Parts: sequence; structure tokens; C-alpha cells
Amino acid sequence: MDDEEFREAMSDVAPLTGKQRRRPGSQRKEATAAQLERREAALGNRNRDAIDPNPLTLGEVPPLEPNDVLAWKKDGVQREVFQRLKNGKYPIEGSLDLHRLTVKEARAEVFRFFALARAKSWRTLLIAHGRGEKSATPARLKSYVAFWLSQIPDVIALHSADPRHGGTGAVLVMLKKSPQAKEEARENYGLKSEFKNDNDRC
Repeated sequence: MDDEEFREAMSDVAPLTGKQRRRPGSQRKEATAAQLERREAALGNRNRDAIDPNPLTLGEVPPLEPNDVLAWKKDGVQREVFQRLKNGKYPIEGSLDLHRLTVKEARAEVFRFFALARAKSWRTLLIAHGRGEKSATPARLKSYVAFWLSQIPDVIALHSADPRHGGTGAVLVMLKKSPQAKEEARENYGLKSEFKNDNDRC
């Protein structure tokens, strides 16, 4: 094909405008992390590890009153053990203060706190949630904490704290023994004594 034929063949081709041109070697702008996440979610390819592992709800929960007493125990927890928890007779191994936190912030803190408690084999915990008497929604955080505790399988008993630990503005929580602690109790006391001794709680 000579020059004249080439020009004739290309006569109806429009040149690219400045906006359409790409400089040689230039690359398409990288998508942001949020754009990539939305794209993956739309395609159903979201990484399972990216899914929130925190099971504690942010939905509506049954409302409580500021001075309501929280009290619950799992079947199998001895009455004497529950009474000792209620009276603050067990040493508190870990405590968490949720004052001035939003519900969302408190949810994250409670999740982390229980992960730490499991790692350290803590048995008795204290969570200060406040009463929320002056809040627009009274006892809002208290209501969420009470419901969250019902969602945590390791919790075997709970009771509003005794006055020296915060009264109805805080809750004492008892956790079940870790497998390692159970094994140690069997070795130290024998299987039978584990169920007779108050200090070897469920």
C-alpha cells in the first residue's frame, strides 16, 4: 500500500483528543482499598478473614432501667458459688471500665477483654458499664452489656456488683474453667473434690 492509498484508508479515522490520550508507559490509576473491597463484596469474593469476628450485636436489645439488678447463672453452678460471686467474695482477676464509650466502642472493648480473659484463664471479671441515669436513653450501655454477656458462651454466672465494686453500675462475671485449669484441678485435688470445693468453681 503506497502513501496515497494509506491516507485514503485512514481518511475517516478521528484522532484522539487530549483527554483520551495516554502517555506512553503511563498506567491506569490504582483503585482504592475501599473500591477493591466493594468490588470483591459485589463479586462474592470477600475474604473470610475480613469478616468481623466479633459476634456481639449492635442491633436493638431489651432495655433495662438504671437501677435494675443483673442476676443469672447457668445450670450446674452451685448456689453457694453464685452467692459468693454476688457478695464479691472471689478475687477479681480482670476489670474493664466502659464509661464514656459509645456502644460501638464498648462492643469492641468487651470482645477484646474476653479474648484476653480466655488467654490468661481468668475466672472472675468486673465490667463497669455505668447506670446511664442522665443519658438520653437511660441504661443504654448497661442494656447492651447485659445482652452481650448472654452471647458469650464462656460466661456461666453474673451478678450486679456489690456496693464497693460499683453496685448496679457494674457487673461481676464468672467464666467457666479452661481445659487446662480443669486438668490442673484434677491433678491437684482429684476429680471428686473439684465439685466439693467452692474455690474450684465450675
